Amino acid sequence: MIALGGIVGASLFVGSGAVIHAVGPAAILSYALGGVLVVLVMRMLGEMATASPTLGSFMEYARTALGGWAGYTIGWLYWYFWVGVVAFEAVAGAKLLMLWIPGVPQWVFSLILMTLLTATNLVSTRSFGETEFWLSSIKVVTIVVFLVAGTLFALGIWPDSTLSVSNVALDGFAPHGPSAILHGVVLVIFSYVGTEIVTIAAAESADPVKSVVKATSSTVWRVIIFYVGSVTLLVMMTPWDRIPTQTSPYAAAFGTMGIPAATTVINIVVLTSVLSVLNSGLYTASRMLFALERNMWAPRWVADRGRNGTPWKAILACTSAGYVAVAMSYVAPDTVFDFIINSAGAVGLFVYAIIAGSQLRMRRRLELEAPERLKLRMWCYPYLSWITLVAIIGVVSSMLLVPDARSQLYLSVLSLAAILASYLVVRHSARSAAAARA
Repeated sequence: MIALGGIVGASLFVGSGAVIHAVGPAAILSYALGGVLVVLVMRMLGEMATASPTLGSFMEYARTALGGWAGYTIGWLYWYFWVGVVAFEAVAGAKLLMLWIPGVPQWVFSLILMTLLTATNLVSTRSFGETEFWLSSIKVVTIVVFLVAGTLFALGIWPDSTLSVSNVALDGFAPHGPSAILHGVVLVIFSYVGTEIVTIAAAESADPVKSVVKATSSTVWRVIIFYVGSVTLLVMMTPWDRIPTQTSPYAAAFGTMGIPAATTVINIVVLTSVLSVLNSGLYTASRMLFALERNMWAPRWVADRGRNGTPWKAILACTSAGYVAVAMSYVAPDTVFDFIINSAGAVGLFVYAIIAGSQLRMRRRLELEAPERLKLRMWCYPYLSWITLVAIIGVVSSMLLVPDARSQLYLSVLSLAAILASYLVVRHSARSAAAARA
């Protein structure tokens, strides 16, 4: 359910409308191609996680496979990404609550949401897992209901409906041309970032290897059914140019089927999605910060654990960073807050590229030294691994061709450069301290 919570969120329930308008019915292919890329990355990550389950997951694999610079970079990039996501989701959740309780300042709701989810993370790892289970369950049930009801509607079996499958070919399958499909991949790839959380959480589970194998193996059908399946039904049920972009297309689809209070129900589901991402974001950022300290790449105090075993100082540090980002949404929404959000735009792809590079190096080493640890293997190694890495680089490069994504790429590269520069400083300081002790 943690893996499910990582991919089924507001980006699907609300953001899919904008993708469909940008690409047309061919958005189905954009989601499918983006999904295939994530499935391949998860398979590589699953191979490494089952061979060596450890707290910090892909940060540790990057460190051992590619060197300290890679571990440091991917660790801080991922921490930065999730702190930005936490702030963004806190603001999004506050805006939803303002629809139901007007008159209360946005920052108050953001503060309340972050405080609630911080408390959940502080209680225990089990508390985080159980909260995520129930939040994810609401999203999954909603998607399953939509898939069943939407299929009946598209086939004309639903009451007062007619066969509408042909809407997929309305004005052509790709009315904006084949290049728009690649544009769509750039837009949807960020919807999938978060699935990899399961390999971090697995290190604290009773049976890490079993948990990772089950979660990574089921990614294929999750992507196909939940994303590709539901988007296919959206463009079948309603002509693609009538699908809303500012509100949830799922709410509109449920409304078309005659389901009462569809907008309110979907808004509640979107709110649970926001809470789910907040919950996962605080957990992931705190565990990554905790793992960074183990390599002396973060302050020592973040390693302090409470009686229940949770790294409470790391959790509070991540929450504090989120509070600062939320405050910027109130004080400087068009400058600092926009920078925080946009500068994390391509970070997920940078992380995926380092994961792919780590798997290529680590697999070669494992086959020579400990092949028995390869309980879950990447398909068609090394060819498919190299194809995945090249595809990731291709998606990053294609962001230069998309005006809305170009600024995100530039700011993300700036974030990457800043982290690499800080690594050089940290490494120099460590060598100087070692020399002084000698």
